[in-house]
Amino acid sequence: MMSSSRLVSRLIIFSIISTAFFSVESIRLFPDSFDDASSDFTEAPAYQNGLECSVLAKNRLLLACDPSAVHIAMTLDPAYLRGTVSAVHSILKHTSCPQNIFFHFIASGSSHGSLVKTLSSVFPSLSFKVYTFDETMVKNLISSSIRQALDSPLNYARSYLSEILSSCVSRVIYLDSDVIVVDDIQKLWKISLSGSRTIGAPEYCHANFTKYFTESFWSDRKLSSVFDSKTPCYFNTGVMVIDLDRWREGDYTRKIENWMKIQKEDKRIYELGSLPPFLLVFGGDIEAIDHQWNQHGLGGDNIVSSCRSLHPGPVSLIHWSGKGKPWVRLDDGKPCPIDYLWAPYDLHKSQRQYLQYNQELEIL
Repeated sequence: MMSSSRLVSRLIIFSIISTAFFSVESIRLFPDSFDDASSDFTEAPAYQNGLECSVLAKNRLLLACDPSAVHIAMTLDPAYLRGTVSAVHSILKHTSCPQNIFFHFIASGSSHGSLVKTLSSVFPSLSFKVYTFDETMVKNLISSSIRQALDSPLNYARSYLSEILSSCVSRVIYLDSDVIVVDDIQKLWKISLSGSRTIGAPEYCHANFTKYFTESFWSDRKLSSVFDSKTPCYFNTGVMVIDLDRWREGDYTRKIENWMKIQKEDKRIYELGSLPPFLLVFGGDIEAIDHQWNQHGLGGDNIVSSCRSLHPGPVSLIHWSGKGKPWVRLDDGKPCPIDYLWAPYDLHKSQRQYLQYNQELEIL
């Protein structure tokens, strides 16, 4: 865990010393058709467990169902692969027991094989499984949102984790691809979900909750009464601890789908892709996690890729939610200061010049 002031000091130094090496020429992340990106990345360091770590099964098939392991789910989208690789790298680097983590990746069928090859090349000792997401399950339920990227079927895979992942997986941390973790992920994993709560996430009760739904929703008492007995707050679905057993028991995927059907077939009740159905189902009934586990919004809003600063206080996870992504802004020669905190975890060969400064940054 780091303080926001220490992170700011690191990014200032990093920004200064990287200027001489930075190219303003935009770099293509991947070829026009995604076949294999393994040659675009350098191999990550081999991170080993500390002496205090439990000894778990080395067989990946056994570890995939081991409740003692930390289970993390992420989507694998070729357009966001560079972000996913950086996120995984940051998790392994900062955890005390990297060999006790199992990653569950969800990909579309067309890119499944190539993505497996790339991950195996970058992280030879990583314990993971790649699941194919059947996009037809959700394609007809998706309505257009304010940003095209939010309309991707893979963006809705988080609603189907209880069905995609093996039934032996009872608990999982879901992470978006545009995050880096600067603390031990085991701390997040150990957070308890009290009572019958199914998910845990940082809540932001100062945000105007009404803006996440349209006037048509709030004026329809039959619909808006879903919040009558609750005090709902906004939460970001890019970082969630999920009890999959409770999710399955509550059949929450169907409940999310029901709201999507109303949006698609009846009336427009929201504008923001996969987020509002989560708010409708879980708003006012989640386990509130400390804000340090999702310093989000660093990509600007959903329309403009604007620069934003870290919030005051401790930082465990940094999240570039919004339109702007650090790898895109760095490649375009128009990075925000906060993007230099992402760069040391980037294993893409086009940005290797940044990583040589990681040791200098660590001592600040």
